[in-house]
Amino acid sequence: MLAIITDSTSDLRADELAALKVRRVPLYVNFQGKVHRDWLDIDPAKIVAGVQAGADLPTTSQPSPEDFTQAYAAAVAEGATEILVVTITSGMSGTFQSANLAAKDATVPVSIVDSQNASAGIAILVRQAVRMRDAGAARDAIVATLESMRAQMIVLFSVGTLEYLQKGGRIGRAQALLGGLLNVRPILSLEDGKIVPAGKARGTKKAIAEIVERIREHAAKHSGELVLDFLHIQDKPAAESLRQAVRDAGITFIDGSVYEIGAVIAAHVGPGTFGVYAHIKPA
Repeated sequence: MLAIITDSTSDLRADELAALKVRRVPLYVNFQGKVHRDWLDIDPAKIVAGVQAGADLPTTSQPSPEDFTQAYAAAVAEGATEILVVTITSGMSGTFQSANLAAKDATVPVSIVDSQNASAGIAILVRQAVRMRDAGAARDAIVATLESMRAQMIVLFSVGTLEYLQKGGRIGRAQALLGGLLNVRPILSLEDGKIVPAGKARGTKKAIAEIVERIREHAAKHSGELVLDFLHIQDKPAAESLRQAVRDAGITFIDGSVYEIGAVIAAHVGPGTFGVYAHIKPA
């Protein structure tokens, strides 16, 4: 039996994890003098409210190898004869490394996939892994499919404030100040698992329009059915506006889900973030 394990930054809800038969290992959020387990002890709303009330921005840390060791042991105790793990990008977290360190002492074979993504990008891969597992696919075949999907997956997102990125060292203070004064919303993406600039726009409406055009360009480069999953942090209307804008632009797509991004990623990009993951449905 193949057990599938992911980390909390997949932002899959507890009920969905249970339905998928997927185990979750939480990352940690250090906030207001306490260490919290992502999605178990803390959520984005608590971070936003705390920061708005004057708290320092949170920091995050990966699960320990022991956290994964315990997850592997629990899976084996439930009958697993092999394990597949899908983690947050190694470009943003040491979670992938912890999973690998724990795998050295596992009592069953373990394959670990670096999603090179976060949030919905991980969830998309996890769901595909579950579909293939339930259809009887071999572990190696699942890994190969996930790596193929990862190669043609993109994320485009915009943040509501540059403060979190600036304090996290991802942009300079002057750039953050200027962006705030001019109402400039950066459009960001992930390349090789790391946050990179993909453009900028004056205001939310223009940011949405820019993201829609990038989606159109991506769809034109790939054959097959386009699947879109939308995401946000405490700003579902913005995600819904983006979804409607894609429809209004006449882009044909399979409508995935609307995700609220969890506390770990929220700690890095802040409230008001919204965006989209695009991938091509596997044949």
